[in-house]
Amino acid sequence: MTSSGPPTGVHRKRRAGAPRGFFACEAAGLAWLTVPGGPRVVRVVGVGEDHLDLERLEEVRPTPDAARAFGRALARLHDAGADAFGAPPDGWAGDGFFGPLDQPLPLRAAHDDRWGRFYADARLEPLRADLAGRGRLTPTAAAGLDAVTAALRAGRWDDDEAPARLHGDLWSGNVLWSRDGAVLIDPAAHGGHRMTDLAMLELFGAPFLGTIRAGYGEVHPLPAAYDELVALHQLYPLGMHAVLFGGGYGRDLERLLARLGV
Repeated sequence: MTSSGPPTGVHRKRRAGAPRGFFACEAAGLAWLTVPGGPRVVRVVGVGEDHLDLERLEEVRPTPDAARAFGRALARLHDAGADAFGAPPDGWAGDGFFGPLDQPLPLRAAHDDRWGRFYADARLEPLRADLAGRGRLTPTAAAGLDAVTAALRAGRWDDDEAPARLHGDLWSGNVLWSRDGAVLIDPAAHGGHRMTDLAMLELFGAPFLGTIRAGYGEVHPLPAAYDELVALHQLYPLGMHAVLFGGGYGRDLERLLARLGV
């Protein structure tokens, strides 16, 4: 049921004609990301078919101390784990959503015990199809994606990391800073590799990013091949920007593929 407006002190996120379950999926993700010792997550007040009511947050300037605390809390959130690579959050079944409110695209769910296969099958293959469908798949990008996908399926980047509990769309705009520290909003929550969230923060930058990274490493050591893994995990979000917005994002994707050297 659609109400006339949000209650006082509540932020209403609304979209008429939203995909079925769009806001219920987001609400389930926010609940799943709320773990002991993890980052603060915006509180859900109510959910409807065309809207999500959230607590209204008062933003402040971030500080180095808040950034370090956020890094530590993010590591603890990831360590809370997930059932499998690609697993949706508790309380939601099936695919999720990725992208802006006005044109979200499906985020394929999976239940895989190998991250590389999951990333190839549920992220890069759909990305390739979406690029082709919009006439934005260049021969260079196609060849690069095919090579990376084959290497992923062969296990090149698999490691011993268990599935992490991911925000899934962790660019700086989805981290709000309050008097109580960082607050997570707008997730695409799922089980995946912890580097996915870290690479998203690196993609568009974040306040005191190096301090966030240092705080994270105090709780969970960062991999030695951090820079290479950042490039690998940025392929999907950067590629989706090419799908949605075109422009220079396609060329950025080609450069990122070239960095991986496969």
